[in-house]
Formats: sequence, C-alpha cells, structure tokens
Amino acid sequence: MRIRVRRTGGFAGIERSAEVEVSGPEWESLASAALAAPEAVRVVPDGFAYEITVDGRTVRCADPHLTDAQRTLVTRVLKEGA
Repeated sequence: MRIRVRRTGGFAGIERSAEVEVSGPEWESLASAALAAPEAVRVVPDGFAYEITVDGRTVRCADPHLTDAQRTLVTRVLKEGA
C-alpha cells in the first residue's frame, strides 16, 4: 500500500510531503480509518492543512480537526518518509 501525506500552511507556510510503501494489518486499519473520516478543510490561521492519499484515494483535513487516526497516520508517514 502506498501512502502519501502532503502538509501545507503553518506559520512559515512551508510545504512538506512524504510517501511510504507499507503493508500489514496495522497500517491497513490506520489508513482505512483515516480515509473514512469526513473531510475537514477549514484551516485556522497559521494551522496546517493535510492531504492524505492511500492507493489513489485522497482525503483532505486540517488542524485542529484531525481524527486520532489521521493524526497518527500523518505523524508516522512524515517521520518514516523523511
């Protein structure tokens, strides 16, 4: 499974993205939960906006409206894909 996370916004407005190729039930469960959440693209000033893509399916979300699954997935992908 290919997961891509793109983060934009923030105080400095610097874009960051990472992509990982992963497998396993933990990743599948986390990705499924992150994609199932309703999109929240309303960004607060100096907040981050995220685009999460899993095998071609994309959801957009933003701080502080991330679900726990989205926050965990974003953190793992940006760390492992760095």
